[in-house]
Amino acid sequence: MKSALPVRGLFVASLLALAAGAAMAQWKPTKPITLIVPWAPGGSTDQVTRVTAAELEKHLGQKIVIMNQPGASGSVGTKNAMEAPKDGYTWTAGGAKDLGTYKVLGMLDTSARDWNLYLNVAHIAVVGVNADTPYKTMKELLDAMKAKPGQISVATAGVNSSGHSAIEAIARAAGVTYKHVTYDGGAPAAVAAASGEVQVTTQLAAEQTDMIRAKKIRPLAVVGDKSIEIEGFGTIPPLSATIAGFKDPINYFGIFVPKGAPAEVAQTLDKIWATEMVKNEALKKYAQSRGAMFAPMAGEDAQKAVFPAIQSYAWTQQAAGKAKVSPDTVGIPKP
Repeated sequence: MKSALPVRGLFVASLLALAAGAAMAQWKPTKPITLIVPWAPGGSTDQVTRVTAAELEKHLGQKIVIMNQPGASGSVGTKNAMEAPKDGYTWTAGGAKDLGTYKVLGMLDTSARDWNLYLNVAHIAVVGVNADTPYKTMKELLDAMKAKPGQISVATAGVNSSGHSAIEAIARAAGVTYKHVTYDGGAPAAVAAASGEVQVTTQLAAEQTDMIRAKKIRPLAVVGDKSIEIEGFGTIPPLSATIAGFKDPINYFGIFVPKGAPAEVAQTLDKIWATEMVKNEALKKYAQSRGAMFAPMAGEDAQKAVFPAIQSYAWTQQAAGKAKVSPDTVGIPKP
């Protein structure tokens, strides 16, 4: 991906520091690890998690079994991971923004700080329209949304998904409303737009890439202030070119291990992230082919990196009257 989004090289040094601790215990799992993907197969979380798991297996010497458990905007599978024994053998995955805002939306009593975060990429939302719609530019789509309030259908993976976060940010910035149509994952939402079941999707570039290349979806804008390049298609302009000053915090994805698991689990994964994942070629190739940003991080750097997106989405939902719990009461101050 050609993008002005900075790859945070400064995190590498601090990740290496995580691995440098003396007398670090080495975890050697003795049975397969269950990795719950709380979204449907084929979506951005499913894609990058499978790539990451295959690479981790080489270093852990043990099988990682992917289990897709979609439902309730990712909260079903995440809850199952939360409630599993804290023995290090059950993980989950997804966007860290989701993990950090479940409590605000009244879905789950958890926060990002309850988990050890192992980030792999940053995924970027794109406004894509069915290729048979008349909308050729972002301005044309916004004009139509203003002319027909609440009538333009937008597919997302549900409340708290990356796609929902994106369309909510657009709605607030542009003063428009839309018809929200939800699916059990980003891939089904993108397929709905490609098939004409809905007119628009604001799901992630990774979930739309194949349909963009096949000319089933026409991408209008990156939901942010930087353009991206999709291999086999070309450049997608930023939304800031249409809505002056528009920005959207980076949405990091990764694998999440509940705190409370044996210390050697986190120590071992910290070391793998610091010494191996930061240079992993399979993840780099995935990011380049899917309009994502290669961004392995762990530890406190990961927590700091994900917080702006958590904060932004939590307060967007509060402003829209959709939050069940005020963000400032659960450690998320107003920006």
